[in-house]
Amino acid sequence: MSYTAEISRANPACVVFLVDQSSSMADIAQGETRQSKAYAVADAINRLLLELTIRCAKEEGVRDYFHVGVIGYGHSVGSAFAGALAERDLVPISLIADNPTRLEQRTRMVPNGAGGLMEAPVSVPIWLEPVMDGPTPMTRALTYAENIVAGWTQNHPAGFPPIVLNLSDGESTDGDPAPAGASILAHATADGASLLFNLHVSGAGGQPISFPDSKAALPDEHSKLLFDMSSVLPSHMRSFAAANGYRVSELTRGFVYNSDISSIARFVDIGTRATGLR
Repeated sequence: MSYTAEISRANPACVVFLVDQSSSMADIAQGETRQSKAYAVADAINRLLLELTIRCAKEEGVRDYFHVGVIGYGHSVGSAFAGALAERDLVPISLIADNPTRLEQRTRMVPNGAGGLMEAPVSVPIWLEPVMDGPTPMTRALTYAENIVAGWTQNHPAGFPPIVLNLSDGESTDGDPAPAGASILAHATADGASLLFNLHVSGAGGQPISFPDSKAALPDEHSKLLFDMSSVLPSHMRSFAAANGYRVSELTRGFVYNSDISSIARFVDIGTRATGLR
């Protein structure tokens, strides 16, 4: 199957994030910033949402090339959007652009006019807040996503297949997630089967492993299970991963183990790359 369908307003792409919001996401992620896993994941998704709005912006406004869902799972399972987007499972990117929950003041380095850099204030839109509460009902979350994917493929039979990205730091607390993951992959458009990618922000330590083509180096059964559940990267995503310095093969899967904060952002970016917009 090709994964070559162009993305247009008539045939937009569907991207669903499944975000682990369990209590253990309060632990510190790898990296020098000493941020919680929940903050690192939320920040990566917020950056991606901003990038998507910019990629879809034209003179007349933001075109709805993407419909995006952010589903949290922890104390409950459901939409993680708040404010005007609350309780919505899939939201056109133009509405996301218009409805951040809040603006956060940060600083960034900009040219100072004398050949150097200086800090300047910048307002950053926030859609997803870090949440850390409850168990890890991954099976329910994947089943929730499967219902979204089923409806999307029925309504967009010729479009680019839906992409589901599951970001978690722990094992499922509500049974084996593999059948629910397989159910997502069973839905397809004429362009290919739906895609499921997994990011395991493990607390067990060990070397990070990004986009492997084998599970031989993975340290435990849970990481191997998530690898088995993950789709092989389509060719254009493999090319983008290779351009970002990753070693890839035709068997490379959309799976990352024990990622640091910078790798979380790259995983989100690579996992949402689709074909050209028109």
